[in-house]
Amino acid sequence: MDKKINKPHPPYYAVIFSSQRTEGDNGYGKMSEAMEKLASEQQGFLGMESARDNKLGITVSYWRSLEDIKNWKENSAHKIAQDKGKREWYKRYQVRICKVERDYLFEG
Repeated sequence: MDKKINKPHPPYYAVIFSSQRTEGDNGYGKMSEAMEKLASEQQGFLGMESARDNKLGITVSYWRSLEDIKNWKENSAHKIAQDKGKREWYKRYQVRICKVERDYLFEG
């Protein structure tokens, strides 16, 4: 996990994006950084965690409400990235939206 998350006490929402990439970067890295910055500026954004190996990528973003998630999905710059993702960057992806009812943390 690569980011510290500023989550409120539950409930809040998680958007789980799991994907298989196509070969090559093809501008993906630059767009990914831009989308992470843009998401962090959106109302209701609470944070993000991401991991990827050579077969599977998983990004979880955290949001205050379902309305905030809907607004992010409909953001015009994000829509451009989504369309390019379908055409160039992903072989497959799946999105799951979950309500987090409870969480806990261990730090050794």
